[in-house]
Amino acid sequence: MIFANPTYLYLLLLLIPLIGWYSWKLRKSQASLQISSSQAFLVSGATSYKVYLRHLPFVLRMAAIALLIIVLARPQSTNSWQNSSTEGIDIILAMDISSSMLAQDLKPDRLEAAKDVAASFINGRPSDNVGLVVFSGESFTQCPLTTDHTVLLNLFKDIKSGMINDGTAIGLGLANAVSRIKDSQAISKVIILLTDGSNNMGEIAPVTAADIAKAFGIRVYTIGVGTKGMAPYPFQTAFGIQYQNIPVEIDESTLKQIATTTGGQYFRATDNTSLKSIYAEIDRMEKTKISVQEFSKKQEEYKEWALLIFALLLLELLLRNTLLRNIP
Repeated sequence: MIFANPTYLYLLLLLIPLIGWYSWKLRKSQASLQISSSQAFLVSGATSYKVYLRHLPFVLRMAAIALLIIVLARPQSTNSWQNSSTEGIDIILAMDISSSMLAQDLKPDRLEAAKDVAASFINGRPSDNVGLVVFSGESFTQCPLTTDHTVLLNLFKDIKSGMINDGTAIGLGLANAVSRIKDSQAISKVIILLTDGSNNMGEIAPVTAADIAKAFGIRVYTIGVGTKGMAPYPFQTAFGIQYQNIPVEIDESTLKQIATTTGGQYFRATDNTSLKSIYAEIDRMEKTKISVQEFSKKQEEYKEWALLIFALLLLELLLRNTLLRNIP
């Protein structure tokens, strides 16, 4: 048990002068009687039990005061700390949200499919610190590294194509992800970069960002999303949304080079099933034993003490007015 206000416990020292005052008052109140012989008083007989109980009200009062001081100190249940070993790493998801991610070779489209599979991946790794970076023509951090996956998953829902300038700045997205995970103290640091195009914007080349990741010991898994050949893409026209097949152009050589440079691996997702399989394979490969410390929340424990105080005062009141009542 711990106390939120332990300094109040020093008030227990006040019980010492109270006990001393009671002892002094008791001796002073005892009358003396001079007699010629004590023989008349040495008659065998049992002493009344009330003689032994006459100090009980004072004892109950002192106990109640002591417990009141303990309540003021706010007793709390001790935090339950436990060291355990679990599988976990730090992971940043770098996701392309350019307009080409609206192509519907994956269902309902590439972006929604990527969000759904990534959400399942996060749910399967409750011990990991996971963060989210999005990019198209520019890049920003949607969520820093966190173990609060509920917040992270809620932020996933807000991701939409068109949030930032269009384009595909793979190097900038990777560099942003590196900046978010480079200072992590985790044994294993991983970036999962997902895109469906070729780098055409940004001041940082993808290979340069890969070299930076390597310098910080960050492993990058790259995923190219899109079927081979042509994919249906929605166009807004005067007659509503019309679909037109456009060629799928993924810079696989650059994505492979990023993965090779950092010790990761490149994957190609041509449909929803293969995308799920890719995340499942990454999940199997990235299992690292780490030590974590689990704890429980503090619980206030004053209620039981307060009830005991009430019981002691009630017992004292009953004794003073019944069994140990003083007759004037």
